[in-house]
Amino acid sequence: MTETLLSKLGEALVTGSLTDRELLALTDIQPRLQILPDANVIKIGGQSFIDRGRAAVYPLIGEIKQNLPHHKMIIGTGAGTRARHAYSVGVELGMPTGVLSVLGTFVSMQNARMLHYLLADQGIPFIEPIQFAQLPLYLAERQAVIFFGMPPYTFWQRNPAIGRLPPNRTDTGTWLISETFGTRSMIYVKDENGLYTADPKKDKHAQFIPNITAAELLAMDLPDVVVEHSVLEMMQNAQHRRSIQIINGLVPGNLTRALNGEAVGTIITAD
Repeated sequence: MTETLLSKLGEALVTGSLTDRELLALTDIQPRLQILPDANVIKIGGQSFIDRGRAAVYPLIGEIKQNLPHHKMIIGTGAGTRARHAYSVGVELGMPTGVLSVLGTFVSMQNARMLHYLLADQGIPFIEPIQFAQLPLYLAERQAVIFFGMPPYTFWQRNPAIGRLPPNRTDTGTWLISETFGTRSMIYVKDENGLYTADPKKDKHAQFIPNITAAELLAMDLPDVVVEHSVLEMMQNAQHRRSIQIINGLVPGNLTRALNGEAVGTIITAD
């Protein structure tokens, strides 16, 4: 009798085709592990928030410090206006999407570095993708970490359906961390109360949307959406992060309320 350490699934994967739909379905039988179920991913917007400077950032930093004893936080940063400038130059020079992704990554990293220094007195570390294996240790020791939100696809970034800008940017990168680690929440800190039917800065008739599903939002085909379309598309196949919350970080206490589970801002769900 031949002894084997392979399970039935293991044998099927070794001998079968990885494009076989029935075989792929078998890999989803076991429930996924929530690695960090008590952590919260917070994405701080680049153009919408960090670019506003001291007046916006310092009160939020103070609120983060106040919440350190109560909540574990994985803090990601957007890229903002400087990335948009880099994209415009890169496009005019003929750079492909993967190269534009590299340019955006470094601006997001600059913003993460600045927040890192502002929280240095709390011992909160800045981490790069290669350090994510140590993330649970950092959270256990310091209650928070800071990373740049741009996913490390760089040259491997997929081409968008329209245009040339990287479709998976900082909203997507932070959401992927929340989904992968099975975190408690995914909070986007912006400079608006949440989702509107149009940009409220440009359209006084824009209507606020407190709750909506990702499918409903995609079907509306709005010209301006507060979160990247990639997040809405990925949410529909998510196992853990099937909801996101968008809050106005300029309103004192909003981050605390969101961390405490209150329905402040807009909540978008997968179904």
